[in-house]
Amino acid sequence: MNAQLQNLSANLGGTLSLLGEVTVNRLGFGAMRITGDGIWGPPKNRAGALAVLRRAVELGVNFIDTADSYGPNVSEELIAEALYPYPKDLVIATKGGWNRPGPNQWTHDASSEHLRKAIEGSLKRLRLERIHLYQLHAPDPVTSFDESVETLAELRAQGKIHMVGLSNVTREHIERAQKIVPIASVQNRYSVADREWDSVIDYCQQQGIAFIPWFPLGGGKAVSDALAKAAKAHHANPHQVALAWLLQRSPIMLPIPGTSSVAHLEENLGAGNVHLTSEEYRQLAALKK
Repeated sequence: MNAQLQNLSANLGGTLSLLGEVTVNRLGFGAMRITGDGIWGPPKNRAGALAVLRRAVELGVNFIDTADSYGPNVSEELIAEALYPYPKDLVIATKGGWNRPGPNQWTHDASSEHLRKAIEGSLKRLRLERIHLYQLHAPDPVTSFDESVETLAELRAQGKIHMVGLSNVTREHIERAQKIVPIASVQNRYSVADREWDSVIDYCQQQGIAFIPWFPLGGGKAVSDALAKAAKAHHANPHQVALAWLLQRSPIMLPIPGTSSVAHLEENLGAGNVHLTSEEYRQLAALKK
């Protein structure tokens, strides 16, 4: 057995406070991959998808990220089916702002009308009275960004949202949003190989905003070789090292690796047992694209 699977718990990655109000374990779960091919329709193995969600919670995952566009609707429905009634400490984060014409197709709609309908749909599917963390999935090029955030602020004031987050944004977007409503999290693409948003992470750390990296396991050959070398030294696998690097990158980092496999879920959570040396961390950091 992989040595990193012997002592499994999501809390081994440490904890993070969202707006000083809610504490979650820093190894979360992204629920995009529990849907069908092209993030469309039901999963091929429904029982397997439900098992992954239940195993995640058993292992201490108390932050699950989803979106109404995953399926669409399928991911949220599966979360409720698998986990409702929810553990008291479970934070479910969902997102709105996309339409789904078909498999692998995504179109913007962050209009006020769309977001209000999206919130109601997510509340119903997740069987919640209030969304723990609701994220604008992406700025809409034909809708004012401020209008989108103002809509979420209004829904927060109405009690339908506890905390507001952003996704796929720049520092300028975050600063504009902060003038409207407290921002709990930012979710952008980021990995040891893909470091475009380093400056956003630094800003989030200054502001106490959680950073949720999506596609956290991306990498090219040079990165893959370096991860494999470090993995061998730690009796781990490269994915665990990639996640461990993210955890060491910043205390506000909240990785949400997703999978439709219980075995892969357990491997990902094993990252909490991997502690890179300063030199290993620096060597990997130097390999960004």
